[in-house]
Amino acid sequence: MNDSSSAAHACSGIEGLASLSIRSWEDIHDVLDSLPLTESPPVGPRLGDPEEGGIGFLTFAYGIDGVSLEIAKYGACLEKLLAESEHTPTVHCIGGAFSSSADQVLVPRWARHVLPGADGWSKWEGGKWFSALFHEEMPEDSAASSRLAKEIWRQALGLARELVEYVAAQRLMLLVTVNINSNPGNPALALASVLASELAGVPVLNSSHDFFWEDGKPASARAEGESVGARDHFFRNCENRAFFRLLERIYPWNGSRWFQLVINTLQRDTLVTRYGFRPANVLELGTFIEDEFFTPRTARRRGDLRARLSHILGHGERVLRPTAVGDFMGRLDHWMQEQTPVILNAEAGTRLELNEGDLWILQPTRVVTRKRIERDWDLIGTLFRYKPFRAMFEENIDLSLTLHVTGPVPIEHAADIRRVLERYKSVVDGLPAYMARRVHLAFSVGTLGHSTFQERNLENLTVPDLYHLCDLVLLPSSTEGRGLPILESAAAGLPLVCSEYSPREVFEKVVGLDLEPADRIQYSTFPEGEFSSSLLQDITDTLFLPTGVAGRLRHNRQAVAGRFSMRDVSSCFETALQRLVDSPDSLIEV
Repeated sequence: MNDSSSAAHACSGIEGLASLSIRSWEDIHDVLDSLPLTESPPVGPRLGDPEEGGIGFLTFAYGIDGVSLEIAKYGACLEKLLAESEHTPTVHCIGGAFSSSADQVLVPRWARHVLPGADGWSKWEGGKWFSALFHEEMPEDSAASSRLAKEIWRQALGLARELVEYVAAQRLMLLVTVNINSNPGNPALALASVLASELAGVPVLNSSHDFFWEDGKPASARAEGESVGARDHFFRNCENRAFFRLLERIYPWNGSRWFQLVINTLQRDTLVTRYGFRPANVLELGTFIEDEFFTPRTARRRGDLRARLSHILGHGERVLRPTAVGDFMGRLDHWMQEQTPVILNAEAGTRLELNEGDLWILQPTRVVTRKRIERDWDLIGTLFRYKPFRAMFEENIDLSLTLHVTGPVPIEHAADIRRVLERYKSVVDGLPAYMARRVHLAFSVGTLGHSTFQERNLENLTVPDLYHLCDLVLLPSSTEGRGLPILESAAAGLPLVCSEYSPREVFEKVVGLDLEPADRIQYSTFPEGEFSSSLLQDITDTLFLPTGVAGRLRHNRQAVAGRFSMRDVSSCFETALQRLVDSPDSLIEV
């Protein structure tokens, strides 16, 4: 069967599914039970053939978030692995939206395709369906359950139809789904990826950074006094057995053409022991740190980077005019819709020109609950009550201190940014006015350039630049799938204060606690409770006497360089691709 007839066969399969009467979650299970898992010929070139073909990455949306950054690395590895002497496969990025910041992450030559309805969480049709599935009651066999099953099926068919058509038109020989079949931001998209891949006969590398069952469980399973998990909402309707069984079935899909890539050993063990995946079909995929992170930091370069950041935070102006935090909180709902860069101060009317010597503290994350950014202000507030730090800050009267949060704020996390603002306001309200006006909070919301850069002959900032312009990195997260900021700050030669987050096994592997001392990343612990005087003194020395930690920072650079290379990531992809080609249960042939 040639490509055109295969594509027609796949499209007719979609139309056949559209003729079915789907009235419940059980009906969707019946469809999955009857999928042609081994009869569908591929609509494009077979993986492993020398014939020209492309690679499609599918995720919710592209920006400057951690998932998009990792996709850029994956794409570079796969391009290199699949390149033939006369052909480099085209990389196609498919998703619900592309923010302007994605231009700083994705390779310009890569194709982009907007898939309407594929975004997740609150951006999935305004959050209407996400809320109905995970925040509202949906009793088993209820009218609400039936209505939502029919709606998710309708959306899934539409998404699957467009995916099949795109796979056929662009002759994709491989799909790489990233997080859409592990974190239920959009169950219609997850179901569509299953339908499309099976009907189009295309193999899938399913890359999962985090799963819905990580830091999530039913309320009935929590012990008295146990805190609510960050993903407990996914279990809101777990007693609707058919619905929840569908979640477990497609998050992720254990299909014959699907190969699972996870980012830590705990995830791999859970898929194998709890969900019955074959060990040979699940690999732990590492990461690598780009060479730019290892660029030497100099005072002159840091000053240049801060000048460029000033134009971003100042909307084209070098001298910043911070917004009063109280005023900003009053219009927060409006700002959440536009999310432009902003720098805040205790009062209106102040001016700020960033200098190379100012204290710049970085939290390189989005504003979401598990990142616990408000804890940064607990630490900073305690520093101002610590006499040695306060004396140094008062003595250097021209010095300012800024906490810079780099990522955007998902709409559903408005309560989290409000909590950060309230904690910041509490800190500056407790300081004398002459000190409070020197303490700032900045949100750059993933923005790395400004429209005036071109006329001023300035280059956009990069993610490594955000590290190189700062003095200290904070990461007080409660949970992490990997903890990439630990590796990035170490590579950039920056001191780090981080929590020993959950899962503990993941944290220990990232910092290398099981390795020889020469390979371990050295860090200061962000405590769960009070801040010790030794930590406060260490931070004071780090900020005001940085030469004292130079040896520790050199050690960290060497440790990261030796453990996280592109070669290791490429080797993992090579193994996964070969197993897809060789799998006796797959149609993929050499």
